[in-house]
Amino acid sequence: MPRARVITVSDRSAAGTREDLSGPVLVRALEEAGYEVSLTVVPDGGRSVARALVEALQTGAGLVVTTGGTGVGPRDRTPEGTRSVIDRELPGVAELIRAQGLAASAHAALTRGVAGVVDATADRGGAFVVNLPGSPKAVREGIGIVVQLAPHVLDQLSGGDHR
Repeated sequence: MPRARVITVSDRSAAGTREDLSGPVLVRALEEAGYEVSLTVVPDGGRSVARALVEALQTGAGLVVTTGGTGVGPRDRTPEGTRSVIDRELPGVAELIRAQGLAASAHAALTRGVAGVVDATADRGGAFVVNLPGSPKAVREGIGIVVQLAPHVLDQLSGGDHR
């Protein structure tokens, strides 16, 4: 069973003052898609996101989906933390997720989420990393795209025949 990690990025959820509503939505969707899923909650900020991503890679997650920290608030730094870890960005994936969200709300234009890959090394496999916004509604809108693309991306990262 492929492994996935969900990372909720929220100061309040990390502090226990607000329930994480988006992370569990992602966990359920990924489990239904056949992934073994674990969930981590971290505070906002690029460094905390980067640390959580590195830890997810070290534990063998091939798919890592974040929720939260993609807006324009002063501590919304999930894209910056993600860019510091990924090897190659996949701008078309982020554009597709935004386009899906725009069908429902103009607010989707404000998300700065990115998507990309981490190349395989001798001690770990490659990974597909995607940032989704922090609302459960936006997560439901975007996760279908992630689930659809992940098998092909992971096949390519492992040197598959890409067909």
